[in-house]
Amino acid sequence: MLLKTFGWSFAVTALGLVAAAFYGGWTAFGIVAILAVLEISLSFDNAVVNAGILKKMNAFWQKIFLTVGVLIAVFGMRLVFPVVIVAISAKMGPIEAVDLALNNKDRYQQLVTDAHPAIAAFGGMFLLMIFLDFIFEDRDIQWLRWIERPLAKLGKVDMLSVCIALIVLLITSFTFATHAHQHGGAHVDKAQTVLIAGIAGLITYMVVGGLSGYFEDKLEEEEEREHEEEEEAARTGKKRSPVVLAGQAAFFMFLYLEVLDASFSFDGVIGAFAITNDIVLMALGLGIGAMYVRSLTVYLVRQGTLDDYVYLEHGAHYAIGALAVILMVTIQYEINEVVTGLVGVVLIAWSFWSSVRRNRALAAEGEGTGEKAEVSSGV
Repeated sequence: MLLKTFGWSFAVTALGLVAAAFYGGWTAFGIVAILAVLEISLSFDNAVVNAGILKKMNAFWQKIFLTVGVLIAVFGMRLVFPVVIVAISAKMGPIEAVDLALNNKDRYQQLVTDAHPAIAAFGGMFLLMIFLDFIFEDRDIQWLRWIERPLAKLGKVDMLSVCIALIVLLITSFTFATHAHQHGGAHVDKAQTVLIAGIAGLITYMVVGGLSGYFEDKLEEEEEREHEEEEEAARTGKKRSPVVLAGQAAFFMFLYLEVLDASFSFDGVIGAFAITNDIVLMALGLGIGAMYVRSLTVYLVRQGTLDDYVYLEHGAHYAIGALAVILMVTIQYEINEVVTGLVGVVLIAWSFWSSVRRNRALAAEGEGTGEKAEVSSGV
């Protein structure tokens, strides 16, 4: 079962790591491995959401998501999108950006380094909004209650996450400008770049969230209409084609999944810039991670264990928040790549272990009272 589900992911991992070793030695091998782990840790909640929707789709649309969707995720968001980021920030054509990445690494590295403040501000704001919207939401299951409970109460204030994100951006840009001024003012204009890029990241997050909400609403409308038509068909004795039913509902599900996947993969791509500026290593690492996310989605659907490890989603979002802070700090200061990669791994591992301990406690309580099923279903 495990080999059947993750077989392609294992194969892609082996090929990707071997290619990285040939491309840049053991250093490249390590960076690709860290990127893959980062992508998996950041996208675990994506797999959970995908699985929850995918299980409602028929076999045909599941196959479409796991084939066409993989092409869009791996080659679109993980390969093309980084080129677009560099091309826009460095003000060059995408073909020229790819050519530089492959044939003139020193020049490409310099362009990416020059554009890093804008990239970090853009990505930092996008990631920060994901984290703030999660932490300010009042949810039944809380991991670090001493933090999440008071923040959930604060989250009742409208637009609080946007206000905090903008305050962080203003402080960051002001600090950058002050630092540049103290060193002769050679990079004072970078403060404006940081401010504009950060606002662009905020707008992008709101647009992606709006599109996701739109498709989610359309999906709910489609499911409600489908239910009404099934009831009408039962009353009149007429039967609708199951293919039409599956096609209409699943089409909106597919669109919704692609928007969600794009938004979640976006944070992985942006976060990768905190680890490496090499587009080849970025594509290899994120591509491996994307394959595991897809395999994990299938595994969760087939096993039906979406709620077994309830704190993993929390851990993933805390990792996103930590990565947002790291990106904003790297506008002015360098942070070791290993530290950046390990922060997410530690948070995910911690949340996983907390989930395991919670499950053991619930099982012990159930065995002690003879009401295990009732307790488990009531959490």
